[in-house]
Amino acid sequence: MLRTVHRRVLRAGARRVQTTVRNYETQPPQAAATPLNGIPPPLAGIKILDLTRVLAGPTATMLLGDLGADVIKVEEIKRGDDTRSWHPPAAPLPASLPKGSEHLPPESAYFLACNRNKRSITVNLKSPGGMEVMKRLVQKSDILVENYISGKLAEMGLGYAHCAEWNPGLIYASISGYGQTGPFRKNAGYDVVIEGEAGLMHITGEPDRPPSKVGVAATDIATGLYTHGAIMAALLSRQKTGKGCWIDCNLFESQIAGLANIASNYLVAGQEASRHGTAHPSIVPYQVFRCKDGFLMIGAGNDKQFASLAKVLALSDLPEDPMFCNNQQRVKNRSDLVAMIENRLMEEPRDVWLERFKGIGVPHGPINNIGETFQHPQAKARKITVDVEHPRIDGPLKVVAPAVHYNGKRMPVRMPPPWLGQHTDEVLVQELDFSPEEVTELRRNGDIGGVV
Repeated sequence: MLRTVHRRVLRAGARRVQTTVRNYETQPPQAAATPLNGIPPPLAGIKILDLTRVLAGPTATMLLGDLGADVIKVEEIKRGDDTRSWHPPAAPLPASLPKGSEHLPPESAYFLACNRNKRSITVNLKSPGGMEVMKRLVQKSDILVENYISGKLAEMGLGYAHCAEWNPGLIYASISGYGQTGPFRKNAGYDVVIEGEAGLMHITGEPDRPPSKVGVAATDIATGLYTHGAIMAALLSRQKTGKGCWIDCNLFESQIAGLANIASNYLVAGQEASRHGTAHPSIVPYQVFRCKDGFLMIGAGNDKQFASLAKVLALSDLPEDPMFCNNQQRVKNRSDLVAMIENRLMEEPRDVWLERFKGIGVPHGPINNIGETFQHPQAKARKITVDVEHPRIDGPLKVVAPAVHYNGKRMPVRMPPPWLGQHTDEVLVQELDFSPEEVTELRRNGDIGGVV
């Protein structure tokens, strides 16, 4: 009987998918680009207990907060998240500060980058009173995300086994440097160290120079994205089973997974990688070139594109030259070809070449600084920044908007990044059933932060 029902469900699902595809295909082209009404925040009503700091964990919880989840960021009572002290730069303070925040330093730009749509409370995880606060939080949460060294929270009585006993449906996501098992599990995880240890730094930089790190903490960000996706999958699993689970995400494996074709080249063919700067190891020309006053990224990935590039550069004889007639020959004679292209590009300013490259079918783009990036016409058209009001910042705070659109609309930035301990009383009294007197006593005992 169950098999029959299952087949009916599958057939019905297939019909719905086919109908959806047909309806989409019959729409006029412009209809697909028409902004609609977005979608309801899919994680509204989901409570997340965020015990993370710095970047990988806060990135994951911020993305979940963007989707409507109620993210409660639990911070150390005096300093909070490490990145709160990583300034300058910091946002300018207003003339008057919110009561209870007068003693705090300015809000650092680093912290503001990855903590929107969250609330902040301060709890002492080493005190009995603080542990009682945490137990009540766990019992009322759907998800806990932490990035302590493997085993540390278990030693404190907040490991997965403890929390699952209090809340069997809890999804517990651990972010670490190297994972929960193995000989390196107790090692702290630092993006720049993992970049080197997991292969990324070996392939980053110029061939005749030492290895170089990526300009941002790319391994942290990738791990945050993996964790965000894993939590969404675990929520779907819990809908089916009613059970929570323990998620093990780490920088080391996230970075190895991010090696993509470089990893495959080694695993399939035993081919060791090397540094090529901005160049591609298998395609020429495909790299950054100098112009008279700046830099251009040019990628001619096939013979047709190379011919178009040669024509614009007034080097039309190159595609017929046996040294450059196909990609294999261009790779073989890389240094000669790159020198010829760059010598030509150095004769004119960057913007002149950008104008000449329009419409020729060759992938290209300027190397913009950060100011130029935010002034980019596409960035302006897509409104990639959002202004939000922050009680400890003079004037509106400008943040990068959530990157994904749903039916033509982004999820809103509902709350600015919180100041340290901003929501402690709110959460304890209104949601954890502590009386105001009990909160005062917790604060007096050093179980939570804030001024008595």
